[in-house]
Amino acid sequence: MDQVKDLAMQDHVQSQNIVRTAIADCRAPDAVDQLVAALTPQDLCLVVVFLSPNTDLNDFLAKANGRFGQAQVVGCTTAGEIGHQGYTSDQIVAVGLPCSHFTVSTMLIDDLNDIQTQDLIGDMIRNRNALAKQAPDWDYEFALLLVDGMSMREDALASELAVGLGPVPLFGGSAGDGEDFGETWILHDGQIHANAAVLVQVRSDCPIRVFKADHLQPTDRRMVVTCADPNSRLVREINAEPAAREYARVLGKDPEQLSTFTFAAHPVVVRIGDKTHVRAIQRVADNGDLIFFSAIDEGVVLTLAEPEDMVVHLDRELEALSENGAPDMILGCDCLLRRVEAEQKQVVHGLSKLLAKHRVVGFSTYGEQVNSMHVNQTLTGVAIYPPDKH
Repeated sequence: MDQVKDLAMQDHVQSQNIVRTAIADCRAPDAVDQLVAALTPQDLCLVVVFLSPNTDLNDFLAKANGRFGQAQVVGCTTAGEIGHQGYTSDQIVAVGLPCSHFTVSTMLIDDLNDIQTQDLIGDMIRNRNALAKQAPDWDYEFALLLVDGMSMREDALASELAVGLGPVPLFGGSAGDGEDFGETWILHDGQIHANAAVLVQVRSDCPIRVFKADHLQPTDRRMVVTCADPNSRLVREINAEPAAREYARVLGKDPEQLSTFTFAAHPVVVRIGDKTHVRAIQRVADNGDLIFFSAIDEGVVLTLAEPEDMVVHLDRELEALSENGAPDMILGCDCLLRRVEAEQKQVVHGLSKLLAKHRVVGFSTYGEQVNSMHVNQTLTGVAIYPPDKH
């Protein structure tokens, strides 16, 4: 009973912030009632919901219809949630942006196999201009992208959206299905969609900072992709040898023992310009190909990376976001593989304490987006600061 009271009080405290957040058990018959009570949505312009894959989506949509006032409602299914106490599961996490500090435009991209790039860019520019007219005295902008995590189209979509973004920073995450890699869903305007994405363009009087963080450091061990199918995210050969066998050899591992934890603990990175970006391996195909979470092309040099201490690294990254004042909240998209590694290394509790301390809410993803890039094993997000904090 005390724990229930504590959570209720925490929801009340969270609702007093500029950005409102709420959490409910996805199996609770009154889950929508709980979210509405915590968010008090009458003055919200946007509600973002992150739904455990164990949520009865049709039931949620039926009960949520008309319950969030005039707010536009978007969301996706998850590979785990980040709530008021850090990592959690079997929950619905909701984030509400009030009209007094935000104005938003949402856009459904309903077929990722048929992206009409010029139309999409035109719509993005028109939406941005409309938001500027609505709030000419507000100076801060960002974009949030939620995309089907089983579509294998995140790379192409992020790249094409970049043209329409201009100077506006973008972050986002790929919808998940726990660790099952079955069906993932995007929510927009009371409907669920597969093979789709939703783009949210935001203008605010609150300073913002879009960021990405990974705890992986490149080593001097490199491999060259010599046969690949980028569209299927398959790597067939590394160093002219069967991909899984060669990856295992470089690691000094038995190729028959490769697992999700192996991939989380020994990821590879690629260098683009002066920065490295993680390209995580999802699994080994039956024929020994490696299936990645991102597109990989022939000729790409893969560099093995080694992890820093996850807790020390996250503490440093989140503290840096507070160096000129603490954010009101941080909306985060955190890779499933980070969670898998944390569980294997038994540091979930330490990471959760940090996430709660810095008011991070969000979800575990099948991949992350930052500006024009689709990345893996990374935390991307936006820190939102009170208007008087610069």
